[in-house]
Amino acid sequence: MINTIAVDDEPLALKLVAGYIERTPGLKLAGMFDNPVDAADFLTNSSVDLIFVDIQMPDLSGIEFTRLLGKGPKVIFTTAYEKYALEGYKLDIVDYLLKPFSYEEFLTAVNKARRLIKLEQKDLNKVEANNEFLFLKSEYKIKRINFNDILYIEGLKDYVKVYTQNDPKPVMSLTSLKLLGSKLPSDKFMRVHRSFIVNLGKIDTIERSRIVFGKEYIPVSDQYKDKFQEFLDKNFL
Repeated sequence: MINTIAVDDEPLALKLVAGYIERTPGLKLAGMFDNPVDAADFLTNSSVDLIFVDIQMPDLSGIEFTRLLGKGPKVIFTTAYEKYALEGYKLDIVDYLLKPFSYEEFLTAVNKARRLIKLEQKDLNKVEANNEFLFLKSEYKIKRINFNDILYIEGLKDYVKVYTQNDPKPVMSLTSLKLLGSKLPSDKFMRVHRSFIVNLGKIDTIERSRIVFGKEYIPVSDQYKDKFQEFLDKNFL
């Protein structure tokens, strides 16, 4: 699902784009805003993949708003002024929709965005052949995570938190624990709970069926206890 927002100071234009988004399979309307300032505030705490934004708006233009995004979500301009097309492509936007545009034109732009997002996601989830690291998208950045630096990974509803030995702040990424676990080397990592995967090489202390990482206690649930005990038996003196 592609999380999408629409930004336009014209109520009818905003309603049209929002309606197009809602009727298009694979798109989710995460928000609609009549000014880019509110949209920018929303993006500070929310993950969005695709933005439809008008160009001429008070306070902050669509072009200025897009510059603020940096290498963030994909952008499709919606505007009544063709003269801004060149400026848009300098910003590496996905497409440029000239008002009034049809649903067919909208879909053409969306399909271009889908292809780009799919290619990027494929790269993000790709584990290099050396089997030593992977890349995760976090807070509109792509971060390299070395397997050897990972202590444990916590799965939330729609996110994962990757805790590393060199950073007290976990890396948060919009993915599932199951998918991330499939990218990890099975001889180094083990799922010990429905919400936790641990780096077996980083375990120092085990206390009452809990793995201790500093002040954090990771429970070993009954579902995974036998497999974890097998690991312990192989490495027990």
